Amino acid sequence: MQKSKIILALAVGTAVLARISASEPGFSADDNARGGAEVSDRSPVDLVLSADETWLVTANQTSHSLSLVRVADGAVVQELSVGQRPTALALLPEGRGVAVTCRDSNEVVLVEAGLQRLRVTATIQVGGQPWGLACDAAGGRAYVALAGQGQVAVLDLAAGTVLKRIEVGPWPRYLSLSPDGTRLAVGISGDRGVAVVDTQTHELLYVERFAGLNVGQMQISADGRHVYFPWMVYRRNPITAANIRLGWVLASRIARVRMDGPARREAFSLDPSGQAIADPHGLALTHDESRILVTASGTQELVVFRAAGLPWKDYGSTDHIERQLLADQDRFFRIPLGGRPMGLRLSSDDRRVYVANYLENCVQIVDLAERRVTRELPLGGPAQPSLARRGEAIFHDGRRSLDQWYSCHSCHYEGGTNNVAMDTLNDGTPMTFKTVLPLYHVTETAPWTWHGWQNDLTAAMNKSLTDTMLGPPPGPEDAAALIAYFRTLQPPPNPYRRPDGSLSAVAERGRAVFQSEQAGCAACHSGPYLTDGHIHDMGTGGKDDHYAGYNTPSLRGVYRKVQLLHDGRCTSLDELLRGPHNPQRVTGLGELTDQQREELIAYLKSL
Repeated sequence: MQKSKIILALAVGTAVLARISASEPGFSADDNARGGAEVSDRSPVDLVLSADETWLVTANQTSHSLSLVRVADGAVVQELSVGQRPTALALLPEGRGVAVTCRDSNEVVLVEAGLQRLRVTATIQVGGQPWGLACDAAGGRAYVALAGQGQVAVLDLAAGTVLKRIEVGPWPRYLSLSPDGTRLAVGISGDRGVAVVDTQTHELLYVERFAGLNVGQMQISADGRHVYFPWMVYRRNPITAANIRLGWVLASRIARVRMDGPARREAFSLDPSGQAIADPHGLALTHDESRILVTASGTQELVVFRAAGLPWKDYGSTDHIERQLLADQDRFFRIPLGGRPMGLRLSSDDRRVYVANYLENCVQIVDLAERRVTRELPLGGPAQPSLARRGEAIFHDGRRSLDQWYSCHSCHYEGGTNNVAMDTLNDGTPMTFKTVLPLYHVTETAPWTWHGWQNDLTAAMNKSLTDTMLGPPPGPEDAAALIAYFRTLQPPPNPYRRPDGSLSAVAERGRAVFQSEQAGCAACHSGPYLTDGHIHDMGTGGKDDHYAGYNTPSLRGVYRKVQLLHDGRCTSLDELLRGPHNPQRVTGLGELTDQQREELIAYLKSL
C-alpha cells in the first residue's frame, strides 16, 4: 500500500511539474519545480472546496504554492506560485475565486479559481505576518489576523486596500466571521483567549481569557451565538509521569465562547486516559451542526463528537474525556489519518471530510459513515522523506510523549515559543518554571538551556525525548533528524522593520542606546544572534535554582515574546527595562531617559 502511494505521488508530481513548466511560466515555487532532480514537499495546511464540489484548492506551505485539484479523479490541474509560506485560504464572495494569506511575504493574494485554472488577480500588502482569514460575502471585505502585530486588518477586496487595523492582542492566528457579518471572533494565543470584534464599528468589544495555548481554527454557529475552537491547556505542574497521566501537564479541549456578550467560556476535555489527543488544530461543524469535527495533528487523526448533549462546563471540567462519551461510539469516535492533518472542509451532505495532510503531501477524503479514509489525492512530493523531514515528523508527533498527550510543537509552536513558563525539570530542580526558548538558529547558539549547562545538542535532543516527553526510547537517528529539521527553521520576517529591512529613524537612535556603555546591552547580547553564549548573574535568579546565573538569550525576535526573563515575570519590554533589567541596575551608570527607553524598545522590537 505504501509503495503504491509513493509511485502514485511521484507520477502525479512529475505530471504536474511538466504541465506547469509548459503552460504556467509564472510558477516559481523553487528550483525543484523547474525540472531539477528533486521534488519538493508540498505540505498542505489548508484547503477550500468549490460550491459545486468539483474542485478544491490547497495552500502548500513549503512549496509556497496553491494546487488546483479536480475532485472527480484527483488530478492536480495546476500548481500556482504565490507568496512565501501560504497559511490560510478562504473562498471569495460570489464564487470569484480564493484568497490566501502568505505569512512570510506579508501579503494576501487574490486568485481567480475554477475547474480549469488559477490566476492571480491582485496582491495586497498587509504586513504583520498575516495568518487566519475570513471573507464577508455580502460586504466585499476580508478580515486578516496579523500574528506579528496583534492586529486584525480589514481589507476592501474590490479596491485591494487595507481599510482599518484593529488592535486585538498578541498572536492572533485564526478567526471566524459570524454568518450575518457583524461579529468577528479572533483567537489570541498570546493573551490566552478569544477577542470579539464589532465589524460595523471596528471596536474590540471584549476578550474572554481562559489560559488557552495554541488556539486552533474557529467556526461560529449558524445562529451567531457561539464560536467553537480547539485549544490546549497547561496546568502549571512539573513534567512527571504521574502528572502527565492525570492530564495535569498539557491537555486538549474544545471550547465555545459567547458572541453576544461577555460570558465565561465553556469547554470539555478530549483526552481518554492512556491514549490522549495531541495538538488539536482544524475544526468544523457539520452544516446541520449535529457533529463537531477536529483534526488532531499530533496524534494524526480526525476526532468526531455528536453535538447534542456534550458536557460543556464553564468551571470544574475534568482532565479526561467524560465517561459517558467514551461509552457511546456514536457520541465520540476517532478516525486514524497518519501524517499531520491540518485544515478541513465538509461536503454539502456532511458525509465526506476533506483534510489537508501536511506530512503526507495530500488531501484525504474521509467518509464519516464508514469512518475511514476512502481516497487520497496526492499533490506531489519526494519518494522518500529527507532527514530534516523525518525530524519534522518527530517534532510534530504527539505519540512521542507518554500516553501521547503532547508533542515538541505543543510548546515550541511553529518552532517558536508559547505563552507560559513551564517546569520541565531541565534545570535540576522542581517547581522552577522557565519560559520556552525559541528554536530558531538553535544549532548556532550553544550552549543550551536557560542555565547553559548543556553543551551537546545531540544529548539535549535525546534528553528531551526521554525526560520532557517521557515517551519511547529514541531511535539512533532521531536526534540527528531533529537537528536537521531545526536547521531548516526560519523566523518570520520582522514586522517592525521597513519592507527593505532597514530600521526606522527612532530604531536607529535606539541602536545607539543599545550599544552605549550606559545601557550595557551589547556587552552580553552580541554577535549575529545577539548572544555571547556565556553565563551571567544579573541578580534576577531565584532561590530555588540549582544552577547559578543564566545563559544569555538571543534577542532575535524578542518582539514576539509575551513573557520575558527566564521566569516570565515581565510581560513587556517597558516593564523589563524599568524593573529587573533596568540599565542602571546592569551598569550602574545612570537611568535612561524616557526618550532613550522608547528608542531602545523600538530597536529591540526590530531585532
